[in-house]
Amino acid sequence: MSRYAVIGAGPSGLATARALQVQGIEIDGFEASHGVGGLWDITNPRSTMYESAHLISSRTTTEFAEFPMDSDADYPSHRVLRDYFRSYADHFGLTSRFRFDTRVTRLEPRDGGWDLTSTGPDGTSTRWYEGVVIAIGTLAEPNVPSFVGEFDGELMHTSAYKSAAQLDGRRVLIVGAGNSGCDLAVDAVHHAASIDMSVRRGYYFVPRYLFGKPSDTLNQGRPLPARIKQALDSRVLKAFTGDPVRFGFPKPDYRIYESHPIVNTMVLNHLGQGDLRVRADIERFDGHTARFRDGSSGDYDLVMLATGYRLDYPFVDREHLHWRGPSPRLFLNMFPATFNGLYMMGMIEASGIGWQGRFEQAELLASYLAASERSPENAKLFRERVTGSPWPDVTGGYHYLGLDRMAYYVNNHAYRAAVRHERDALERTR
Repeated sequence: MSRYAVIGAGPSGLATARALQVQGIEIDGFEASHGVGGLWDITNPRSTMYESAHLISSRTTTEFAEFPMDSDADYPSHRVLRDYFRSYADHFGLTSRFRFDTRVTRLEPRDGGWDLTSTGPDGTSTRWYEGVVIAIGTLAEPNVPSFVGEFDGELMHTSAYKSAAQLDGRRVLIVGAGNSGCDLAVDAVHHAASIDMSVRRGYYFVPRYLFGKPSDTLNQGRPLPARIKQALDSRVLKAFTGDPVRFGFPKPDYRIYESHPIVNTMVLNHLGQGDLRVRADIERFDGHTARFRDGSSGDYDLVMLATGYRLDYPFVDREHLHWRGPSPRLFLNMFPATFNGLYMMGMIEASGIGWQGRFEQAELLASYLAASERSPENAKLFRERVTGSPWPDVTGGYHYLGLDRMAYYVNNHAYRAAVRHERDALERTR
């Protein structure tokens, strides 16, 4: 029986371990932190979590279907989620399959498989595996832009932000207005001496509740065509949240859902109350002064970079993952077309895909690996579909922004339909 390695014990790694367990496939798991949960464990040294963090998608659209959360909260906190993953891992007997405080430092191909070198409590060791599943997520390596000039205050990425106490009495400039940036701005209102947000493009703001229900639960049936949904939802949002341009944001140069929306309307409330300001894109720094492209300027003690993350898998050469620009080019963001024994889990971002969507990814992978062991001809047919046919369109008809962070963005419904189609085809032919 072949044995596979799974790197990472966050949601994607646990989903992989569980799906492979169902198929009777043996794994060794590797996790650099002291326990399961990935970034949702704020005590994980590599966690990007902060004290005020909560889910931005609702509990019922996010949880694993076979293991509902023991919580009544619609948008649970990171503490609830850390405990949820611990319970999930313990319930299915996954915890014991992982080696904790053990970092993978190198993957090298050998004899049709992979030598995996890791460093942990017992030192450094190398072991051969039939295949390796990389499941470390997409939010580990901060994207830190360069600026003209020098800033004499503190420059910090949001990945290093843990508590609003870090903002006490300081003049703060947040660069970017993604979900983390807006959360931080709301925190800063109650702690910082002043708070500004520098943005270069407009955003769409989605309230957490519409008509008294979590907003992402209102359209759970058959998905609407992209243009119809964009037109309808734009009107609904305008009725509920108004026009963000009125609060100082630029007008978006794209349609709703062509970039990830901001699930935080409290920031608009604070803008309306004068608690913070929106500033233009930064032109340069000069000591403690930020000079903006509209000719204005401001003085700051702390510049917080809410500038997102970039994909990074430093333990394996890029050629093995078929990198193209900012991301690997993989079938369904999972399979290298060469089928070299490396597999990617969780390299997707999509509004509403949740952890169940990642588990469905894992089910497809498990079905393929099981077929490779038990029905080689069926696995061969799958590989031929991947290498000989056009890859499925997983955009759902949306024209996503051509940004590095959108390179692995998919439409929830289109992606999951494609994954289920391939899994069903594997199961039918087995």
